[in-house]
Amino acid sequence: MASPADAADERITLRVAGREHRDWTSYRIESHLITPADAWRVTLGIPADRIPATVRPWAAMEACLGQDVVLTGRIDRIEREVAKGQHALTLSGRDGAAVLVDCSAPIFTRRKVTLTEVVDLAVRPLGVSKIRVDVVSAREKVEIEPGMTAWDALGQACEANGCWAWFEPDGTLVVGGPDYAAVPVVTLVMRLDGQGNNVLSLAVTEDVSGRYSEVTVLGQSHGTETADGQHNIQHRETDPDVPGYRPRILVAGDCDGAAEAKRRAQKALMDSRLEGLTLTALVRGHRVTGQGESGKPWTPGQRVRLVSEPHGLDATYFLMGRTFLGGRDKGGVTELTLKEDGVWLPELAKTGGKGTRKNKA
Repeated sequence: MASPADAADERITLRVAGREHRDWTSYRIESHLITPADAWRVTLGIPADRIPATVRPWAAMEACLGQDVVLTGRIDRIEREVAKGQHALTLSGRDGAAVLVDCSAPIFTRRKVTLTEVVDLAVRPLGVSKIRVDVVSAREKVEIEPGMTAWDALGQACEANGCWAWFEPDGTLVVGGPDYAAVPVVTLVMRLDGQGNNVLSLAVTEDVSGRYSEVTVLGQSHGTETADGQHNIQHRETDPDVPGYRPRILVAGDCDGAAEAKRRAQKALMDSRLEGLTLTALVRGHRVTGQGESGKPWTPGQRVRLVSEPHGLDATYFLMGRTFLGGRDKGGVTELTLKEDGVWLPELAKTGGKGTRKNKA
């Protein structure tokens, strides 16, 4: 970990084929737990004869903050714009999930598979080798159709097993969930008198359009050689915090029973709650400053205490996403996307979340 540091530690560096590139006119580096294929983009002015041959589409890259790797992926696109007196170069790409989002799973027949089998059959063949599974049990099977993208196959298997997948900064694919037992890394403060403020701006958005007062799952299961099929499977979950009567009915054509219907209804209700509140904070620099994990880069999955007098808030929130923004003569800032704590994948979090079990899938 770099020390919380001087300006050199705050520079964003792109490592490609052993060479380092920095001093960008502008840069944007995203990371979000739910959105696959975190994107990055850097721009600089450069003489026409100074572009290394190693900088090309599909080249592997690392984005670093000082000595800390904050994103590992590949270059997708190179744009060169030449005008009188200037030559601009823009590089952009995504993290390791990009190939899974872009490409079909190399599965040629329809089949039912477990999460582990999806990893082996759809993920590893596309070149993803660093994988960690942080779930105790992943036995639910899903049906994979030929032509389905590898990410859709992985996402479907994760949904069925109550977990999710994302890429860590070092390029490791993690299948797991949040750690709501982690200590908040810092307290963000916005007071009316300005004393102790460390937030440049804070936007709080409450949105009822995706909220539901009740979710009902109607399901059925197919018969097998050893058991009869089940019909009229039903379970309803309610959210008393939603104003008005806002029902949603979900039909599950392949539901294993009442317990599965309950899990699906609970997840759908919590997903709607997750969408109902978003806090967007802008802070200086790209590292946590203050107590706790001071000096570490902002990373999705961290927990943050937020105290805002104008908004009447004093609570702990979950860092769902962050974006590094900056460039030459601009000074770096970080946009933090915060969500209600304990709402995303609460079922998995109850068993310990990240770190419960670390297996190689």
